[in-house]
This record gives sequence, structure tokens and C-alpha cells, in this order.
Amino acid sequence: MSDSGDEEWSTEWIPYSERNEWADVTPIQQDDDDKNPVVAISYSVKFREVYDYFRAILAHKEKSPRALELTTDALRLNPANYTVWQYRRDILRELGSDLHQELDYIEEVILDNAKNYQVWHHRRVIVEMLNDASKELQLTENALSVDAKNYHAWQHRQWAITTFNLFDNELAFVDRLIAEDIRNNSAWNQRFFVVKHFGFTTEVIQRELQYAVNRIRVVKNNESAWNYLKGVLRQSETAALDEYPEVLEFSEELYNSGSRSPYLLAFLIDLYSEQCLTAGDPNARQTLARKVYTLCDDMAKKHDIIRRKYWQYIAEQLKSKLDSNQL
Repeated sequence: MSDSGDEEWSTEWIPYSERNEWADVTPIQQDDDDKNPVVAISYSVKFREVYDYFRAILAHKEKSPRALELTTDALRLNPANYTVWQYRRDILRELGSDLHQELDYIEEVILDNAKNYQVWHHRRVIVEMLNDASKELQLTENALSVDAKNYHAWQHRQWAITTFNLFDNELAFVDRLIAEDIRNNSAWNQRFFVVKHFGFTTEVIQRELQYAVNRIRVVKNNESAWNYLKGVLRQSETAALDEYPEVLEFSEELYNSGSRSPYLLAFLIDLYSEQCLTAGDPNARQTLARKVYTLCDDMAKKHDIIRRKYWQYIAEQLKSKLDSNQL
């Protein structure tokens, strides 16, 4: 293995051992417990030197401008090093550094390392120290424009929105993302997150159900929209899938028109199973049970073959509950 973090550095880089301002520091080499590793990490000369000097300033607890510069070099070589980030924050606090400059610095690092937990954590701590999240929505939007499903960017965005009450325009932002990619599960999840914050009143549930239905009409085989539809239904007072008859009518309309989306069938299986277990009329129970068995059989044999055992299990579970009168 070899580190590649220094490949883009200028050839004019001067080793710390050749810098007069570092002449008073004795570097500390890495102390590997295993002297004969199976696969040795082939560190570059630059990597070894930077981290040898970092270990020296860490050991002496030096918090100075040159130490801050050294952490910049160390993080350029390994932006995932938690110890370096933590010590960098200690130095920033000790020096009373301009944290707005630090935000600019970490933004550059994030855009090059957008899936690195440590860089996002550092960003959060600096924002907390400043008590200023005015740049966070734009930062995360920039990161999401590169990768719309970046977990770290979404997590940071939710933290900033919640901590600093930045909900006002978030639904519009999410709606735009869904319009750009109707299957963007992260955007659907963010919509649920925002709507839940404001509360699932009856009016909001009806609005969100219509929102999901309209988008399912556009793309019927869209797992994200079906999951959202089901999630919203679970927010009703009874949490029953059939509490809003228009959703059942919509689903059966799709089925009767020939749609065999596995997400539609899975939704109907759940809905009919719930109705079956709560039905007081034995004939109604039998009718609903047959629907479930037929749909499970279709899923197992035609539409979701890879999970055939699961659908067989679902049918068997319903039959077992009916046979034992667990109603």
C-alpha cells in the first residue's frame, strides 16, 4: 500500500527537516508494534516526515501558527486522520484564529473529500463555535449537486436545519430535487423529515398523499414514492393503510389497468393483510386472504422472484394467524 495524498503537491515543497524555523524540533518516528507485518504500508518520504513532525508537536503540546500549518499538510496527506483534526481544533481555540477563514478552508477540503466523515465533523464543530450556519445550506447543496445521495451531506444539512431552524425553504428545495430525479430516495427521505417537523395533521397527510400519488402516476415502478406513501399513511391516527379510501381506490385502479409494479403489489399485500386480520365478516376475511395469497404467489413466481421465499413466508404467516384465530 502507498499513500497518494501528496501526489498533487508542488515540486517546490521543502521538507520540514530543511526548514530553519523547524530546526528546534526533533521528529518522532512512528512506533509500529508489529516489526514484521504481512503487508507493510509503503509510506512516502513526505508522508513519514510530516507525520514524524506532527507527532513531535503533539508530544510537546505545541499550539502555534506553525503547528497549524503542519496540520494542514498532515490533513492534505490524510484527511481522515481524527487525531490531526482534533488537534487542529485545539490549536484554533488556543490561537483565537479567524474561524470564518477556517470555514473557507474546510469547504475546499469537503469538496475534495465529500464522503469523509471527519471533514464534515470538523465543519460542524466550527459552525457550532461560530454559532453561524448561514453557509451550510449552500455548502450541502453544492455537495449534493455532485452526488445527490451523499449521506454525510444530507446528515449535515439535517443537523444545520434542525439546530438553527432553517426549515422555511426546504420543501421547495426538496421538491426541485425530486423533479430532477423522481427516484432520489434521499430527497424523498428529506421531504418526510421536513413535513414531520411541521406535523402530520389530517390536512397535511391528505396533501402529502396526493403529492405521492401524483408522482407514482408519472413513474409507477418507483420504490421511493411508494415508501413515502406508506410512511405518510402510518402517520394517521390509526396508522392503518386503508384509512384514506382514495389511496386504496388509486392502488386498485393501477392494478386493474394492468400495472404489476412489485411496489404496488407489495403495498396491496400489506393493505389487504391488515384488512383481513381486522375484518369481522368471515366471508370478507376469506376474500381478502385469497387476494393476499394470489398476490404473494405472483410476487414469488413473476415479479420479485429473488425474494420468493419471503413472499411465501408472508402468505404462510397470514394463513397461520387465520387458522389460530389470532384476530
